[in-house]
Amino acid sequence: MVSREVYALTGGLAPLMPSIEVSQLKRRPPSDEKITWQWLPFTSSARKDDLQLYHWARVVNGVPPTGDYSFAKYNKSVDVIRYTDEEYEKYLTDPTWTKEETDQLFDFCERFDLRFIIIADRFPTSRTVEELKDRYYSVSRAILIARAPSPGEVAGHPLVKEPYNVSQETERKRALSMVLSQTKHQERKDAEVIAEAKRIAESRMAAQGVEEPDLPVTSDIGPENAEKAIGHGDTISPSNVHVPSAAVAPSTSILADNTSTLASLRMLWVYLRTYALEQMVQAASSSAGLRTIKRVEQTLQDLGVNLKPKVPTKAVCAEHLELRKEILTLLNLQKQLQYKEAEGSSFRDGSYGDMPGTPKRSLRAADQDRTFVPDTISFGGERVGKREQKRKGPGRVAETPSSPAHKRPRKLKASDL
Repeated sequence: MVSREVYALTGGLAPLMPSIEVSQLKRRPPSDEKITWQWLPFTSSARKDDLQLYHWARVVNGVPPTGDYSFAKYNKSVDVIRYTDEEYEKYLTDPTWTKEETDQLFDFCERFDLRFIIIADRFPTSRTVEELKDRYYSVSRAILIARAPSPGEVAGHPLVKEPYNVSQETERKRALSMVLSQTKHQERKDAEVIAEAKRIAESRMAAQGVEEPDLPVTSDIGPENAEKAIGHGDTISPSNVHVPSAAVAPSTSILADNTSTLASLRMLWVYLRTYALEQMVQAASSSAGLRTIKRVEQTLQDLGVNLKPKVPTKAVCAEHLELRKEILTLLNLQKQLQYKEAEGSSFRDGSYGDMPGTPKRSLRAADQDRTFVPDTISFGGERVGKREQKRKGPGRVAETPSSPAHKRPRKLKASDL
């Protein structure tokens, strides 16, 4: 149990798992190492006055630690660009800034590592943080461009590539202060207004999608025209994909699915090209079975082609869809070829009652003595002769006499010997 005072101080129960592993607490140093702590002097390379201080240091086997102070690596400074008097007179003159103010600004930037809040607090004249930033970055940008042999060499520099925008920074801070100074009541009202605006926009878009007439379903619109429709702001329907007649047969269910897909795309307005490609691929293989679709995907993997293009440009999507249609056509042709070969082999064998693909039966000596019964295949896969025998009632004897060859020999009795 936890006392009420401890629960109130911690705000809840203590963590179940310890923050430090028990193995670390019980670990002991090797027996051949003797560790002591000594009060030793040290110097830091981060200081320029060679100040000597003291701290407790870990000494192993009487050997004190060597090298620079461990925290000296965190002493990082900003490289502030400096200018000459000639460069200032030629490139950096500004009627709102004097040379003394600019020099003092750059001294503070180098001293305080571009912490403009501190610089604005220490600056002798009344300048805002945005004005100090604008002056520093504009001077640094002008010096970089002036010293470069060509403008292209410094085009990728951050100060040149992304110049400081005073008006945008001022507007950002003003909007941020407005948001932070809002009360809870104003926040609730803003949330209600945004939710109402979203509801109205969705209802208008739904009404507009219902009023717009459906696009005509054609079979000669390819991925190129679909991309052109996307570029003009229209949506595309998966029913516009050209598919061979042997591979796809139109039906009312497919047209209904295409209409629903078109309505969903109209509601989206903006969507990825890969999403439109997936819809076209589904429409192209909608009439094919699941096994055929898996065979198409397996063929793509065997060819080393990704199921989804990595760079879905207009040309890549068109070629990908064309490849899928050709593979689907090839699989259908292979299926028809196998059926024709099986049918031809059955005609060559000369079997009268067998279906294509059924192996020919060999006649045995016992079958030659039987009365001929046509071996007709029914829908259930059973012969008619067997079914007729099953229909006969008990006690009835088949009209065809059984052959003596099929009788079981009688057992010998003692009287027969």
